[in-house]
Amino acid sequence: MQRALYPGTFDPFTNGHLDILRRACRIFDEVVVAVAPNTRKEPLFSVEERIDLILPHVEGLNARVDTFGGLVVDFAESLGAVALIRGLRAASDFEFEFQMTQMNRDLNDRVETIFLMPGSKYFFTSSTLMKQVSYYDPDRVMKFVPPNVAEALKKRFTRA
Repeated sequence: MQRALYPGTFDPFTNGHLDILRRACRIFDEVVVAVAPNTRKEPLFSVEERIDLILPHVEGLNARVDTFGGLVVDFAESLGAVALIRGLRAASDFEFEFQMTQMNRDLNDRVETIFLMPGSKYFFTSSTLMKQVSYYDPDRVMKFVPPNVAEALKKRFTRA
């Protein structure tokens, strides 16, 4: 069985993330979406909330959701994953992803990194942008995130 790990903060999970997940599921027997706590990024949603927002979208896919702490290559190896899935949107992503890939390879050369690009309609979509737009007008992100995520963003940013 060829298993891949799709790690990320997913704060929030976007249609771009879902597109990458679906593409990875066509390549691998199983894809584990690994939600990272990453408190350095000051997440909008807790790990548990992010997992709950992702779970409906793995139904019917050869995928599951988990969480991890520590080094992603160690978690990948503990699951028997042969690859890390990373999304690349633009050249601006490349330098960071390149550095991370080189470090991961140095830490564990048995786990490869596979880069997938989302479809063109999600190419500029990022979790950061979704949070920024939602802060001012949550309805404007509905075409970029799954409906349950749009609702969660709306609830989070609704002002009393």
